[in-house]
Amino acid sequence: MATTYRLFPTNMSCASCVGRVERAIASVASVTDSSVNLATETASFTATVEALPQVAAKLADAGYPARQASTRLNVSGMSCASCVGRVEKHLKAQPGVIDATVNLATRTADITYLDGAVTPQTLAATVTAAGYESSAPSAEGDATDSKADEESDLPRAMVLAAALTLPVFLIEMGGHVIPGLHHWINATIGQQTSWMIQFILITLVMVGPGRRFYAHGIPALLRGAPEMNSLVAIGTATAWVYSTLALFAPGLFPAGTHAVYYEAAGVIITLILLGRWLEARAKGRTG
Repeated sequence: MATTYRLFPTNMSCASCVGRVERAIASVASVTDSSVNLATETASFTATVEALPQVAAKLADAGYPARQASTRLNVSGMSCASCVGRVEKHLKAQPGVIDATVNLATRTADITYLDGAVTPQTLAATVTAAGYESSAPSAEGDATDSKADEESDLPRAMVLAAALTLPVFLIEMGGHVIPGLHHWINATIGQQTSWMIQFILITLVMVGPGRRFYAHGIPALLRGAPEMNSLVAIGTATAWVYSTLALFAPGLFPAGTHAVYYEAAGVIITLILLGRWLEARAKGRTG
């Protein structure tokens, strides 16, 4: 019997990602009526229960694994290891359940499942129907809300990136606003020291707040399916590599032509983080 499911593919950032997710879902034989929404980051489709794991596997292979959630149920009436086995068996048989572990001592069941495929209330009802009274936590206290986490993490990352990038931006671009600033920097700390400071600050931006772009963008690029994170990763990494070579191996460049572009990498990461934060906040309010 076909059922309509809603999953939450992760790592989607542009229309190309939506197309890849749609193709991944549609590649499962029994799937019909599939649609993907970038704004809400959801994928809806109709399929049989047996097809749900296949859809999850296809999404993972494509680089957009379905968001997972976890919950803990209170279970009463268990008295032995056989009871534990029965409860685990019933839970793992539910569509969307990835893993279930039951603890006889604490009388609890910890479940990891595909977010949207099943609810804690449904899982609790399943355990109760099996003969073991169970209750689910309230909706407010259930699994971690990844969207709320993302919205709270992005402004911190953006502020940190901005704080590290601002001195670099002022050193490199301030001379266009304040005449003589470049000459003053060269006369005090020197150009080499200035470039070294920029190297340290922007490297911190890239391995800290900007790490998310490389963690998602580089694997997508290696799969031959580049997306927005890949674009940011390539652009900022190119600026960083070129600038680092100019700093530590100036002999590779013709005399008088080597320069650094650290501020470009830092500003790009900061502005993209700002955009992601505004986008996440808008999505949260829409939801």
